[in-house]
Amino acid sequence: MVHTLCYGPTASVCICFSAGAELGSHQRTHDYQIIDNALLACGDKEWSMSEEYLLLDAIETFGFGNWADVASHIGSKSPTEAREHYDSNYIHGNLGKAAVPEKPSFKVQDHTGPEDGPLSPSLRATFTPVEMSLADQQELGYMPLRDDFEREHDNEAETLVSNLAVTNEDDDLDITLKLIHVDVYTSRLKERQRRKKISRDFGIITAALSSTASKTKDQKDQKSTATPAVPKKKPSKEETELKEKMKALAQFQTGKEQEEFFENLQKEKEIRARIKELIKYRRNGITKIEEISEYDEAKSKRDKRKEGKKKIVDKSKRSAVISAKKTEPKEEPKKDDREIVEDEFQAIKASPGFNYLSDREKRLCSSMKMKPARYITLKTVIIRDHLMRRQGLPCKTRYPSNLDKSHRKRITNYLTKSGWIKVS
Repeated sequence: MVHTLCYGPTASVCICFSAGAELGSHQRTHDYQIIDNALLACGDKEWSMSEEYLLLDAIETFGFGNWADVASHIGSKSPTEAREHYDSNYIHGNLGKAAVPEKPSFKVQDHTGPEDGPLSPSLRATFTPVEMSLADQQELGYMPLRDDFEREHDNEAETLVSNLAVTNEDDDLDITLKLIHVDVYTSRLKERQRRKKISRDFGIITAALSSTASKTKDQKDQKSTATPAVPKKKPSKEETELKEKMKALAQFQTGKEQEEFFENLQKEKEIRARIKELIKYRRNGITKIEEISEYDEAKSKRDKRKEGKKKIVDKSKRSAVISAKKTEPKEEPKKDDREIVEDEFQAIKASPGFNYLSDREKRLCSSMKMKPARYITLKTVIIRDHLMRRQGLPCKTRYPSNLDKSHRKRITNYLTKSGWIKVS
């Protein structure tokens, strides 16, 4: 294999670009020499072209800094030799000085945010790792030391900024839109971090595993012990409602803190009830705890006597009513007034406007076999004409052609008697 080497003005050896590119003071017009697998002078050590290519290939494969793997890939150099050779020729040499200028031409902006932001480096150092076995970690897809899941909440959030890049062609509007994408991405990271914190504080990460293990343990304990387990007290309706209201505080408290808070509220409720009870005893003249039992016993006897007297009175009243019913002659059952009205209005009950009529108007419509809507229209026409005549305005009423004159007369008489219109 033939390699092309160039000897620059600094007397150091560098790889010549076959395309004729110029780098720093290295000009493409200088003399060159064809060398086959030459030995390159590097301090007191010598590097061949094959080793040089293996070095570059290893750094590209294993990454900068993994000198043990780089040296293993080269085969003939130690990790220290590989690191020193790369630093002296590719970082601090001509290539490094030309590729990495001392003063960068671009502006570097810090996007990590405040110390408590979602990208802050201190976030990873403020939590205690969850203790889990390796099998549990694999089952949940969770890495406790890194506090990362294999699939995070809002797992596609990184797509917002993965393709963002500020170029020289961007105007102010483009840059503003890209910064908005970064802000949205930051807020989504905050929500992801908040959910992780809640999962750690409340033990949600291991809840499924712990519940399964506890069920298995309880089943084994029940089989091994002869005495039955004490059943857990069922929460009352008030306790259940209070816990539902307290769910809004779950994001600000750990599971233990919320349980303690709930227990303290229950104790406060019991203490308040006890205070009311003691105030009631004080109003009845009880000033000592020893007197409470005697007072309760006397009150219970007094309540029983009152209840017995009330039963006797109720029994005597019932017997008097029964005897009175026996002496009265039997009467045939009569229909209730409401049932009579319903039977009378059955023909027009389902018609529109029925509920807007009074009982007298319902009887009037039922006797004329007139629909409520038609009656309301005629009533409106008659009242309007009456008001126009009283104001001296000319009016010519046009009643429906199929209207019976007797019906119109009955409606007018009803409106006159009811005070809707006056006799002219």
